[in-house]
Amino acid sequence: MVDKQLILFYLINGFGGACVLGSYAHGLITNPSIRGGLWGSIPDPLRPYYTIFMFLAAGGYFFFTGYILIHVSTESVKLFGRYGFWAINILYAGIIIPSAIWIYLTFAMIENPTPLLWIIIRLVLFTVGFSSVALLASFFTSNFDRSSWLYFASIIGLIFFCIQTMLLDALIWPYYYPK
Repeated sequence: MVDKQLILFYLINGFGGACVLGSYAHGLITNPSIRGGLWGSIPDPLRPYYTIFMFLAAGGYFFFTGYILIHVSTESVKLFGRYGFWAINILYAGIIIPSAIWIYLTFAMIENPTPLLWIIIRLVLFTVGFSSVALLASFFTSNFDRSSWLYFASIIGLIFFCIQTMLLDALIWPYYYPK
């Protein structure tokens, strides 16, 4: 029997992940004169933290996604004690889809800033941050097997991922962004 939830998980991560990476590559390549504006007014001393946590978050993504693929059953998983695997797909979509459009929205904001566009960017960043934090919380409140080293690596990876998406991207970056 075809596992539709698992196929959807692969599509979200495979196609969606390619869209995220493609949007970043395309955005940076096609906007060389304004790509420095993506930093907003983040002070130079804070920028290395962004770079470090981008790599830690990306590495963490592979750990927690790997854990889900290896150890989580689409048929018996219970997130927050009640939700099935579909909830994992919703959380991943909440991370991937907004991440694929953020760079284009931000370049549009650099070129033609509007209050509505700023609100949309903030919503995009909070959607990713909230989905990340909810995924971390789901690891603590699920019926996941906690005996694997990969479970603990996933928790650490998710913490790095949440620091990047919620703290650095959704909270600190907008504070320093010129509106």
